[in-house]
Amino acid sequence: MKLLIASDLHGSAYYCEKLMERIQAEQPDRILLLGDLLYHGPRNDLPREYDPKRVIAMLNAHKDRIIAVRGNCEAEVDQMVLEFPVMADYTTLLLDNNKLLFATHGHLFSPDHLPSLPAGSAFVFGHLHVKHTHWQEDTLILNPGSLSIPKDGSNSYMTYENGVFTTREMDGTPITSIAFEQ
Repeated sequence: MKLLIASDLHGSAYYCEKLMERIQAEQPDRILLLGDLLYHGPRNDLPREYDPKRVIAMLNAHKDRIIAVRGNCEAEVDQMVLEFPVMADYTTLLLDNNKLLFATHGHLFSPDHLPSLPAGSAFVFGHLHVKHTHWQEDTLILNPGSLSIPKDGSNSYMTYENGVFTTREMDGTPITSIAFEQ
């Protein structure tokens, strides 16, 4: 199974187009979106080419492959225009290595407030707009960073394939990789 994991698009049509290019290049089985898809939020400046209607059309074109969770900027009206579920606070996936991946936005659960997970699980979240890949006790902590409003200087996403999580720049260049085993 190959996953493309991304977060914090915040209505940027420019970075959604970049995401569509990466989806085309990466050919993931599933696209895992960690929330804050359409609205920029009151604390953020408008992202580049802010155009939620264009973002809606691009995301809906991949509705059959998208698994999404609700960010702190999602509202019920977002579910009315998106053709895939987007209002769950979290989701879990059993990966091809039989390990659990817990995915959430990061405003309800976080590395400082983890849910109860089996040893050796992975916890992936967005919200902070900062990339993370590290082990915290027996849980792999992951954050792909932000597609449109990074707080650490580079727009990014993440892939999972063959037991390895790789954080990537928007052109696909690997930044860091970590094996999902301990």
